[in-house]
Amino acid sequence: MLVLISPDKFKGTLTANEAANAMARGVEEHGLQTIQLPLADGGEGLVDVFGGSNRESLVSGPLGGKVRAVWRLDQSRAVIEMASASGLTLVGGATKNDPMRASSVGTGELILAAIEAGATQIIVGAGGSASTDGGLSALELLRHYAPLNGHKGHKGHKDVEVLVASDVQTLFLDAAKIFGAQKGATPNQIKDLTALLETLREKYRREFGIDVSTIAGSGAAGGFAGGMAALGAKIVNGFNLVADELHLDKFLEECDIVLTGEGSFDQSSFEGKVVGSLLARAAALGKPCAVIAGRVAENVIGDFDTLSLVEKYGATQAMTEARKLVENASYELMKNFLTRKSARDEGENG
Repeated sequence: MLVLISPDKFKGTLTANEAANAMARGVEEHGLQTIQLPLADGGEGLVDVFGGSNRESLVSGPLGGKVRAVWRLDQSRAVIEMASASGLTLVGGATKNDPMRASSVGTGELILAAIEAGATQIIVGAGGSASTDGGLSALELLRHYAPLNGHKGHKGHKDVEVLVASDVQTLFLDAAKIFGAQKGATPNQIKDLTALLETLREKYRREFGIDVSTIAGSGAAGGFAGGMAALGAKIVNGFNLVADELHLDKFLEECDIVLTGEGSFDQSSFEGKVVGSLLARAAALGKPCAVIAGRVAENVIGDFDTLSLVEKYGATQAMTEARKLVENASYELMKNFLTRKSARDEGENG
């Protein structure tokens, strides 16, 4: 048997690579062969699944000051995570964020660094941002490179294609309403930020001839995706981008069972995120699946096995011993699967 191990990150405890390693150890205790293919959907972990960082730039943080942001350059392709330059974790989370002041300028600086390093394709993971500035601060820095869609830019005469990888379909004017509270915005601030986005929608339409409010996913990262779209960047589904790059479908066809996981498995997992998207592709090929998660919502039901680390081991252990518990959970899920398979085989053979 061949087991495809393709988790997302377990946010706050394990990277996707670390989770895949732990899962493989548990599965391999049964003597089974594994393929590790950790995945991402445009949030944190995107650089890792493309091979890891090999560059570092000093850029402006979301609330000012400087931060060291890591990114990847592979020949002429750069991979950047907005979280590393303009991320909510950089300011200490929502309670310490200033949502009215948080800026995406650092991400713009990373894109600029990639262009100056010779990148002609730049993939930007839009997850985990602190800002709801409609991408304005990044746009102002990059406007001389417009259009960012593979045509000749003005400055430096470079062919540059920017792809904004996202796991949401949120529209530009809805960014503050849907994600503002997660970034620490009060109800009144959400109204003010929505008004800002409405102003920027008109500004971008006037200056670039593009109505970003009609583009699916333009509200990602507080409207950063829409700001980049005004410059000609393309907004893409992050999971599909990664899946195609890593030849996921090929490995799905070859495997006998899929093991995946993430920090919290709930209905939002089926809205463009790694686990839900992977389960859909596996189901289309008739591949059995199992999911390990820190938490599993009660209303998540489907034709797959699940194991909640919090339910089985407790919240404290799930946070402090995640690596070992993921390994144990993988062993247990695979044991259950092999037991059922053996019973079915015996029944079919009489």
